[in-house]
Amino acid sequence: MANVDITTGICGLPTRVVLTADEDQLVTIRIESACPHIQAMQAELAELDGYTEVFARFSESAVYAAADKHCKHLACPVPAAIIKGMEVACGLALPKDVIIHIEK
Repeated sequence: MANVDITTGICGLPTRVVLTADEDQLVTIRIESACPHIQAMQAELAELDGYTEVFARFSESAVYAAADKHCKHLACPVPAAIIKGMEVACGLALPKDVIIHIEK
């Protein structure tokens, strides 16, 4: 299981994704978000083949297809966070925070 908490930036709409993988790497995804666009992705991402998704091309990813359909902001970090959480839930990566630090 992996819990991913995403602080999205200037929009201020937090998201939590809970990912649970079974022994066949079928991943159950639960999205809790203050963003209605991210929450709309839930219906299409309830269960995914974790191994297939983690190693997919961007153009073949169900996560990025759902983001393309529902998400209104290209720079939203949530789709990448879902994939990172899926890697951890499937045992394909160790849990480690990803940081994007922006200055002007």
